[in-house]
Amino acid sequence: MTDPARVGSAGPAPSLLVRFRSLLREDQLVLGGLAVLLGAVVGLGVCLFRELIGLIQAGVFGGDHDYLASLAREASSWVVVLGPTLGGLAVGLLYRYVMPGNVMPGNGPGREPASRPGREPASRPGREPLGVANVIEDMALAGARMDGRKGLVAALGSALSIGVGGSVGREGPAVHLGATFCALVARRLRLGERMARTLLGCGAAAAVAASFNTPIAGALFANEVIIGHYALSAFAPVVLASVAGTVVSRVWFGHESVFSLPGMTLTSFWEFPAFAGLGLVAGLLALAFMRGIFLAQTAAIRSRLPQPIRPMVAGFAVGLTALWLPEVLGIGYETTDQALKAAYGFQFLVTVILAKMVATMLCLGWGFGGGVFSPSLTLGALLGSAYGIVATSVFPALSSGETAYALIGMGAMSAAVLGAPISTTLIIFEFTGDYELTIGVVVATVIASGLVQGVSGHDSFFHWQLARKGIRLGRGKDGGGSSDGIPLGDLPRLPCPSVLEEAPREAVALALRVSPVSRVFTLDGEGRLTGVITVKTFQGRWDESRGEDGAAAKDEDGTVAKEIASPVPLVVTPRDSLSQALAALEEDEGDCLVLVEDRASRRVMGILREADVLRAHNRALIANLSIGSEGPNR
Repeated sequence: MTDPARVGSAGPAPSLLVRFRSLLREDQLVLGGLAVLLGAVVGLGVCLFRELIGLIQAGVFGGDHDYLASLAREASSWVVVLGPTLGGLAVGLLYRYVMPGNVMPGNGPGREPASRPGREPASRPGREPLGVANVIEDMALAGARMDGRKGLVAALGSALSIGVGGSVGREGPAVHLGATFCALVARRLRLGERMARTLLGCGAAAAVAASFNTPIAGALFANEVIIGHYALSAFAPVVLASVAGTVVSRVWFGHESVFSLPGMTLTSFWEFPAFAGLGLVAGLLALAFMRGIFLAQTAAIRSRLPQPIRPMVAGFAVGLTALWLPEVLGIGYETTDQALKAAYGFQFLVTVILAKMVATMLCLGWGFGGGVFSPSLTLGALLGSAYGIVATSVFPALSSGETAYALIGMGAMSAAVLGAPISTTLIIFEFTGDYELTIGVVVATVIASGLVQGVSGHDSFFHWQLARKGIRLGRGKDGGGSSDGIPLGDLPRLPCPSVLEEAPREAVALALRVSPVSRVFTLDGEGRLTGVITVKTFQGRWDESRGEDGAAAKDEDGTVAKEIASPVPLVVTPRDSLSQALAALEEDEGDCLVLVEDRASRRVMGILREADVLRAHNRALIANLSIGSEGPNR
């Protein structure tokens, strides 16, 4: 029998020693050390990226600082027009002939990938600018594995785009560059997928922190937008990387904030309804801005212009506009800074908002490389300043001033576009250090973000981009996503109930009778998915073809399957995750999903029943709960 006294006296020491030894074997120590090192290297890379932009800008406009509008006013007219025009041609040639392309099954050399019915045709596979959306996609679908050569060419294309005056942002390309570098390190070290995802988030955090000199916001951005959760296993290394990136940036560029802000304070809590109204207006502008980019992209594809010519056309339009309004050029930090200082009148603010928004739509839609972070900050500051002029004129005694409204508008607009209300609020707080004003930012960002997500159905511009490619991603909420790591290729699948497009009505009816689900799918001669016919759709078409006496019409009417079929629903691939399958089932409201080899060829592999997807999801949840209760290393 054990002596209680001995147990009480000797118990704590071995327990502490065992825990300490276990800590030494933890992956967290390895990740922490790597995070600091990689964060510093990414910070250095962002500094070099900014210097490269400055060199290009100096060669074109004669100066290398962020106040590009002032440089353009002093430059010759032909420089202002030809700089973005010829620069756009160089960008197009770079992406077309230097950027590695994706190998798309079913597409021969030089052929465009097939597009899904109801969606816009895709551009040449893989030969296009890359940004935050691609980082999110690689994080979710490729196991945090990224192509180093494509990442380098994308960074060069973005630097060239910004340096010649393209109306795009530099933070998105910086995030992609940092994530690519960390992903390559993870691959070389042969780290597991979980650690690779965390390192990819570290690269994103360090890039944002080095760009804005905001370590807290950089860490939160990576967890909120890229990783999708705040589990401590990922949060701690990301914070370390963000701090390391900030230190390098401050050593290189100094401690000054990106924008010089005058002193401000919240005048009255009665202003909060006005802040809420600004959030509503910012959400509407964000929707118009994002939708406009997609419309410009569609117009570029339908123009049938060669890929290298498209950014040249956009650059020419931007250059002509800059002769009249140079504020449309570049990342817009000068314009943002002037708006924060209340240096513009109301009419000028409205004019610049429209011109800058159209210029950014053209640049991003027609092939320039760059991001949406800086343009959304600029548009938000301009909107907030204009809104502040109106609010101050109505309630002058209660107004905190145009600068306060410009700052809140900047946060609301960028949060709505990026889908990152927490990190953008922290960016504003780190800019100002004013807690009371930050509360106003919170109110506006929540309303703007909620409006955008409610109307568009997407968390951010990046998720909207991916949805246009047929990719629906679930957001991990359980510390890594209990279903995100399970590929659909591991699930049981049934043969796809299908008919050829030219099949007669009787063949469709027979296929529906024997189908294990309430639908059949139409295929072309090469076995590619082209449409879907549900029982309800078929019966409706059958009823329409009956005669007045109720008798069935003769089959000589020539009805074939493709005339009854609806456009192709959302599809999934073997590499997609359970969370993506659940999102697709919710959107499509069907009882099954079609599993295809890839979204380009749409070659059918089978179907996944809703019951099987839900069963696998439940098993994953139970397994995740079991792991959480026992601890990660037991």
